[in-house]
Amino acid sequence: MVERAVARGTLRPGARVIESTSGTLGLGLALAGIAHRHPVTLVTDPGMEPMLRRMLTAYGATVDLVTEPCAIGGWQQARRDRVAQLLATYPGSWCPDQYNNPDNVDGYQSLALELLTQLGHIDVLVCSVGTGGHSAGVARVLRRFQPDLRLIGVDTIGSTIFGQPAAARLMRGLGSSIHPANVDYPAFAEVHWVAPHEAVWAARTLASTHYCSGGWSVGAVALVAGWLARTQPAGTRIAAVFPDGPHRYTDTVYNDDYCAEHGFFDLPVPTEPDVVGDPNEQVVRHWTRCTTVVAPAAAVSR
Repeated sequence: MVERAVARGTLRPGARVIESTSGTLGLGLALAGIAHRHPVTLVTDPGMEPMLRRMLTAYGATVDLVTEPCAIGGWQQARRDRVAQLLATYPGSWCPDQYNNPDNVDGYQSLALELLTQLGHIDVLVCSVGTGGHSAGVARVLRRFQPDLRLIGVDTIGSTIFGQPAAARLMRGLGSSIHPANVDYPAFAEVHWVAPHEAVWAARTLASTHYCSGGWSVGAVALVAGWLARTQPAGTRIAAVFPDGPHRYTDTVYNDDYCAEHGFFDLPVPTEPDVVGDPNEQVVRHWTRCTTVVAPAAAVSR
């Protein structure tokens, strides 16, 4: 996104980059700011881990913390409103607009080509969905070579992306309280909503059995991908995208006190998802699957 904005001239030399982030994108922008010599301001909220805030500061970014969520749109909308204020404060500054910028989608071409090189044919792609960038970008490239690819989206309960009502969300990195234009709704064969305790169980199980793991998004994706591996025909090749590693989550996903405080250890983890025929059928509160994927009305009206 930064490279293309520089090439187009929309990001002028030395101009400030301002964006909302809950984590990983902020790291990328901070590093891009170093590489392209731009000051970077990242707007976040109290849910960002202190360790990550310190790393962003170490990379030279200014971290701006909002303190109250919006009544509609929650923390995400509060961060976006603050970004708008800062853009007005710094003339000539630029916002990548990660939720709606097609360059976000295009940026994942290299990942798709890497998957093709390493795996060859891919039947099923499993992606968490937040901004919609990596699911749309990877699937679009893969389908040039494999038109029958099935894309499975993984969301969190309480997210509005696929038509559920907004609710407080504990998990970071997937889900949204707004409707990102980058979400390619027609590309999805189905969507799964996952609850926090289910993602924690899957992330911890992955760590103890497969020597790798990650945070909320990785746990949610691993849960769904594992079920697909058990239920799809023999020989089906499944690729699951794990967005980050476990290091940010030592105080949450991998913290027994945190998990006990939220009751995660007391809740059962199903071996398969519940099924709904339509996203509006009911409010989902645990792992649930739906093969009807349509853009919510709010997303269409944008």
